[in-house]
Amino acid sequence: MTLLHCLILAFILFTIGIFGVLTNRHLIGMLISIEIMLNAANINFVAFAYFKAQDPTAGTLFSIFSIAITACEMAVALAILIAMYRKHHSLDVNTQEINHE
Repeated sequence: MTLLHCLILAFILFTIGIFGVLTNRHLIGMLISIEIMLNAANINFVAFAYFKAQDPTAGTLFSIFSIAITACEMAVALAILIAMYRKHHSLDVNTQEINHE
């Protein structure tokens, strides 16, 4: 496996994530697509650290830090989604109405 193979894999995952964000109407699906894009970035971190850096553990540590931050962000996002579902009884992006009360 070479650096090019890792970059192609990351590109494919990132493209799938962008497609999911742009075409998905459900907010949970959008969050999953964003997670796929972040995993593609983590593959790039690890691949460049392994193939190009003097210390290959640096990319892995940065990737683990990125995963931890992403987990915290997703926990907050899911809490917001639960609050939205309780108020609107739907997570469909196109059916949300803005009420100025």
